[in-house]
Amino acid sequence: MTTAVTDRSAERSLEILSELFGDHLGRDFGVRLWDGTDVAPPNAPFVLNINAPYALRAALTPPLDLNPQRAFVEGWLDVVGNLEAAIDSIERSANALTKLTRLKVVTQLARLPAPPRGSNHAVAHLRGKRHTKSRDAEAIGFHYDQPTEFYRAFLGGELVYSCAYWSEGVTSLEAAQLAKLDYILDKLRLQPGQHFLDVGCGWGALVIRAAQRGAVAHGITLSRRQYEEAQRLIEAAGVKDRATVELRDYRDLGDATFDAIASVGMVEHVGRERLAEYFDCAFRALRDGGLFLNHGIVQQGRDGKGYRAADDFVGRYVFPDGDLVPIDATVRFGEAAGFEVRDIENLREHYARTLRAWVANLVANQGAAVAATDERTERIWRIYMAGSARGFALGRMGLMQTLFAKPRTDGSVDVPATRRDLYAAP
Repeated sequence: MTTAVTDRSAERSLEILSELFGDHLGRDFGVRLWDGTDVAPPNAPFVLNINAPYALRAALTPPLDLNPQRAFVEGWLDVVGNLEAAIDSIERSANALTKLTRLKVVTQLARLPAPPRGSNHAVAHLRGKRHTKSRDAEAIGFHYDQPTEFYRAFLGGELVYSCAYWSEGVTSLEAAQLAKLDYILDKLRLQPGQHFLDVGCGWGALVIRAAQRGAVAHGITLSRRQYEEAQRLIEAAGVKDRATVELRDYRDLGDATFDAIASVGMVEHVGRERLAEYFDCAFRALRDGGLFLNHGIVQQGRDGKGYRAADDFVGRYVFPDGDLVPIDATVRFGEAAGFEVRDIENLREHYARTLRAWVANLVANQGAAVAATDERTERIWRIYMAGSARGFALGRMGLMQTLFAKPRTDGSVDVPATRRDLYAAP
């Protein structure tokens, strides 16, 4: 259905969209403009809402690694339906433009009203040198110190904020996250009575699960809200005699040693200039023969440069100072610290599915998420997770579980000769 255009800016906006999307507009998805213009086919996977005369100018002018998401966060643009499909369609259409069409689009954009500045309340403003202890604490606090109820709105009651493991027959997010916790502990071959360390423990789910399996488990985090909630969850789980958490930087572990160590979704915050120190700290904290599982996002691609969050959307709104390195850097620094690589597994498809489940939860529990924070915060996480799901699905990012061992002087390590035990029936 199409209604008549009654506003000159609306007419220009529709012309820009026609240049961008061609025949796809009104056929594969719908568009609604602020003045009532409606080009919305039945059963469209998504409808792109243009909510202001300046919306397209705000979204489609450089820097394009910031402004489209910023326009969504401000509510100048919106998507009703499949947000990941909308991101995919917009990017594919933009990449397919000819130079002449790009020039036409730029000319038309300049004729739209200039956008307002928008809000800076949700933008990170970190101080000091990158990846010092104080700045790392500030960066972690920016991301993880949202109210717990906000995270619960999309993560669920167990508050597991990392890639789930969708094993055969697993259909629910809760079951997939429990499978992930057990998969990590199984890879570490953790035994009852052994001492386990979780570096960057979040709200304590892996610490709790290790304690439930009979280990003596300890977690460290830089987020005060995570620390406080982890303590509450440990007590609620009835494992406070075997599970502890503390506010501590990984560089301040001291002389404590452990039988097994996991780091889940934490290495992305370390920074490539600190990777040597990160692996050195893990190596010192692990007993001879023990295992260290590093679970983290890596950047994939032919250039091999990785990704560093800076003044783009992710760096300003989501993960300030985040750093994704290629897998070869992770392996290289681990081996330089003295570790032996025993296993590498890429779970990127699992992370795409996990992120889609989180987005679905966030949409379903939007009211609770907004009540815990505000509309901008909810929209930041929604577009960030939808875009990330697309990145994993396309192979731009990987989720690597790398199992390292600390060999004894005779070369022996506490890992079986095959992986058969990981897939044995429980």
